[in-house]
Amino acid sequence: MLTEKIKEQIFAVRDSGAANMCEMAAVQRAAFDRGFYELVLFIEENRESYWDFVLTGKE
Repeated sequence: MLTEKIKEQIFAVRDSGAANMCEMAAVQRAAFDRGFYELVLFIEENRESYWDFVLTGKE
């Protein structure tokens, strides 16, 4: 489930410019480096939901 905490972590990675948000492995690495372990697991377990949110902003 896409929680508010995970959304905040997605926005933090996006705003940092550390990774292209379409490169999931790079996003996971940037998230891991920042201690965003919930986001790392969310991407691993919910790739389709991650894509939907990043590309459309819809949950």
